[in-house]
Parts: sequence; C-alpha cells; structure tokens
Amino acid sequence: MAIKYIIKAHKVVKRYHNHTALNKVSIKIPKGSVYGLLGPNGAGKTTFIRLINQISKPDKGEILFYNKPLTEEHIQKIGYLPEERGLYKKMKVGEQAMYLAQLKGMSKVEAKKNLTEWFDKFDILDWWDKKVEDLSKGMAQKIQFIVTVVHEPELLILDEPFSGFDPINTELIKQEILELKKKGTTIIFSTHNMQSVEEICDHITLINQSETIVEGPIEEVKKQFSQNTYVIHFIGNMITFTNALWTGFELLKKEEISKTEYKVTVSPTGQNSINELIQNIIHGCKIKSVYESSAKMHDIFIKAVAQSNEPKNLTKGIKNE
Repeated sequence: MAIKYIIKAHKVVKRYHNHTALNKVSIKIPKGSVYGLLGPNGAGKTTFIRLINQISKPDKGEILFYNKPLTEEHIQKIGYLPEERGLYKKMKVGEQAMYLAQLKGMSKVEAKKNLTEWFDKFDILDWWDKKVEDLSKGMAQKIQFIVTVVHEPELLILDEPFSGFDPINTELIKQEILELKKKGTTIIFSTHNMQSVEEICDHITLINQSETIVEGPIEEVKKQFSQNTYVIHFIGNMITFTNALWTGFELLKKEEISKTEYKVTVSPTGQNSINELIQNIIHGCKIKSVYESSAKMHDIFIKAVAQSNEPKNLTKGIKNE
C-alpha cells in the first residue's frame, strides 16, 4: 500500500535579504506520523514551519497539502503551538480559549463543549474564570496546548512543546501527543530534546545551514549511524578473564558497562568483525546475549551537524562548476 503524505515540500528555497534560510529543502511527511523536524538554532526549522502556516511564501519550490498546492484554505486544518507562547494576560482563561477556538472555525457551542472536555481532562476547570496573568508558566502552557488542538486539526505543529513543564506534565503532554497520533493526527515535532525524539518520533529530518543533512525513518537513521557497535552480556563475573578474552583481537573501541557487560565496536566485515570476535572469545567464556547497540539521536545530531559544518571538498566543488 502506497504511503499517503500530508505534506510534500519539493526543493523549497526561502531567502531574507542576503541570507538563505532554506536551500532546496525537500521533505515528505507521512499522514498519521510523528515527524521530528530537527536542527541547531538558525538552521531553518522555524522558517519551514512559517511556510506551512502561510505566514510567508517560498521563493522557489512548492509545498503540497495532500498533493494540492498549500493555500490559506488549509490553515483551518492546521494547529500550531509556537515556541514563543502568547496569551492576552488581562483576559479570562475561558474567554480567551473560546475566542481562539472560534478563530479556527468552531461554533460557540462546539468550542465550549470541546474546551470543557479538555479542561476537565487536564484538571483545570477551576481556572476557567480566572485571568491569564494569574496562571503559572506550566498552567499557561496547558492552555496553549489545549487551544492548539481543540479544533481537531489534521496537522499539528509543535515547537518545543515541553518547554516549561515539570516531568509529570511533560509525560501528560507526551501521552496526549501519542493519543492524537492514534486518532490519525499528523504531528510535526520540533525540539532540541533528543530523548523525546527517540520516544515519540517515527521519522526525522535534520536541517543544518539551511539544508537537509539527514532524513528518514528514525530506526533506519539510527542503524545508519550505529557504526557496528554491539553489547556482549557474559554469564558470570568476567574481570579475571578480561585480558585473555581480547588477546589477539583488535577492537575499534571497547567499553565496560558492568562486570558482565561490554560494549564493543568492530569492523563491518571480514577480519575483526562481530562474528570473528564471538569465535575468538567463545572458548574462554559463556555468552548470555549479543545485540547491536543503536546510535542515540543525541550522538547522531552532534556528529551529523559537525560533519556538515566541515569545509566542502574542493575537488567536488570544482567538478560541479
């Protein structure tokens, strides 16, 4: 069955004066997925989000919504929670929530019903008639999240959604995101918290210096950067056997995790591969398990950005001219 994409961006370029914010960026976001939009500060993530929200237009390329050119009529189907939050401090919480819900096309009756359900779920109904300025930062964040999702958008864009939350409320919002995904909502998730990316994202795109440098299903990306690292779990205390086990075998890297576990990095194939290593040590110990250790998104982020920041190959540049 063919994958259905809610957003397709093809070779999108966006410039501001002498600065290129996006340079031929292509992104395809599968419907019903949680899609991580990642990158260092200033990489171009916010610019891409602004284009989807029709705040600005691309200079070149195109963005499609269900294979049709993205237009203002699609805004009603999008929910956007920006990193910089903004609520009118002097308004009452419920009054403002109703106003924002109706801006998204909801009737007064529908807005009141849906908002009441969300306020009750988050246990904040008592705050309906209080002023926004009386809210704590975390409480204000809950209100912002509610008014972003209350109209049941098909596409939900979350920019650092856990900012300002304690661990309990972070977990609450995380579970709500996953529940929305189960119901068919597509979520663009932009964050610098790589642990959250590993926990909830299906696909990622990593942008640096206005260009895509890594993209794909998250498990494939992690495997791509795994570097042939394995965890070997031995039976019994291996301290007395450690030196003998590795004798005559050159490892690229070896790390002791515990008295019975080692993390090792080996060559991909041939001599000094994982198969060769197991054959080398099997006669001197009992092995409980061996499994490949996936690369962490934190390490992938740092390595990929560092590599893309290296000076371009001069020979390659000359050939392209």
